[in-house]
Amino acid sequence: MNKILVVGSSNTDMVIKTSKFPAPGETILGGDFFMNAGGKGANQAVAAKRLGGNVSFLGKIGDDIFGKQALQNLKDDGIDVEPVRINKDKPSGIALITIDAKGENSIVVAPGANETLLPEDIDEKINEIESSDFILLQLEIPLSTVNYITEIASGKGKKVVLNPAPADKLLDALLADLYMLIPNETEAELLTGICVKDVKTAEQAAQYLKNKGVQIVIITMGSKGAFVLSDEFKGMIEALEVAAVDTTSAGDTFCGALVAKLSNGTNLKQAIEFATTAAAICVTRMGAQMSIPHEKEVSEFFN
Repeated sequence: MNKILVVGSSNTDMVIKTSKFPAPGETILGGDFFMNAGGKGANQAVAAKRLGGNVSFLGKIGDDIFGKQALQNLKDDGIDVEPVRINKDKPSGIALITIDAKGENSIVVAPGANETLLPEDIDEKINEIESSDFILLQLEIPLSTVNYITEIASGKGKKVVLNPAPADKLLDALLADLYMLIPNETEAELLTGICVKDVKTAEQAAQYLKNKGVQIVIITMGSKGAFVLSDEFKGMIEALEVAAVDTTSAGDTFCGALVAKLSNGTNLKQAIEFATTAAAICVTRMGAQMSIPHEKEVSEFFN
């Protein structure tokens, strides 16, 4: 089994359910409140592990109760957390999440220690990159660190997979070093200037990114599914119809599941179909990491 190194954020999510999002200046009474382990990096690490991967996590947390609990949660899932760094001067990351009656979410993140994961931290854990086959990244850590890791990892022949969320502009040099890029429609539009709204525009955006040097482009399109452009396969993978209650970690589940399957030698089309199923199960449950299914559940649903 190939090893996956996930480098990214770890947050504690504070979630309130509500019938509708408040307008600016409006106070409304919400429903249930709960706290949940989150952060795009940690979510993807949990998804990759639960869905069959051999996973290590490299991130930065504060020396506080939130960081300690996040670390314990990752350990409980069987993830190697030895690479995790601790910042004694910054708090752990926090996300405030509001979820409406349709399952859509609105999120504000205070990055805390996540934004202090710098290239020198990567240098101290370079052995983790050297011993891994897949490097999975997102953009809740400094972009300079993402650029640094990508350049090093691709130079060592590693397969670098980037989920460019939250959306940000990317250097052409970074794109040229990527094995796989997994944006949603909004992120794809920011990167290409093409408004992605159907298969035709998704293909145009994907081709733009592939022309920049990305080997495989997968544009996730919510309930429509995902558009894939690669030398191996091109076309839409349809999403499964489910009653969504919380979409918070659907994208993270998709990314983690996909890399887990690829690391085990599954072909691209089957890996994406599996990841789509995992994401569909995820949105039928509340929470970030607590909503991520295990491999057996997805396999049974998939079959």
